[in-house]
Amino acid sequence: MNNTPASNSRALRATASAFDAQRGKLPVPGDPHRSPDSVAVANQISELGKLISDLGYEVLFRAADQDREVHTARVITSFAAAVGPAGEAASALGAVAHQLSFLDQTEHLHDQPDARARVMDDALGMADTALREAADSLHAASATVLPPSVRLQAARSRSTTAAPAPATAPAAAAPANRIARSR
Repeated sequence: MNNTPASNSRALRATASAFDAQRGKLPVPGDPHRSPDSVAVANQISELGKLISDLGYEVLFRAADQDREVHTARVITSFAAAVGPAGEAASALGAVAHQLSFLDQTEHLHDQPDARARVMDDALGMADTALREAADSLHAASATVLPPSVRLQAARSRSTTAAPAPATAPAAAAPANRIARSR
């Protein structure tokens, strides 16, 4: 296993992206393209189970390494800490699957949208929060293991989404008698 700050940062970011992807797959009540159904929810629970297993392997590989780098303990802690929110998300989706199964067995409740919405909305909200927490913590850990380059930080500071808009009008063009020099 390659145990460098760069490889560990990439592994943390990749896992964070996997959590972000799971968030993007969450069912959305009322959305005909992403409405909750038993098969999709069960599939997502299975995918979260694989993700939890992957977190365990990430911890195991680093913990078993005899030649640990200084940053390795932080990486192990970050992967291990993501297991909790992943489990919470899987549990919340289990509640959604349970509710869907219950509703399938009780035809008379299909006409009562409140019965379906209350439990599932709460559970889906909990799953979303847990997945966001896991992804955010892994993204943050990635930045502490291998901070972004000075070049990337400078680019982010120039970004229109990262930097506030100027409070004054744009600067006027340079006077004609000034010569602009490039480096």
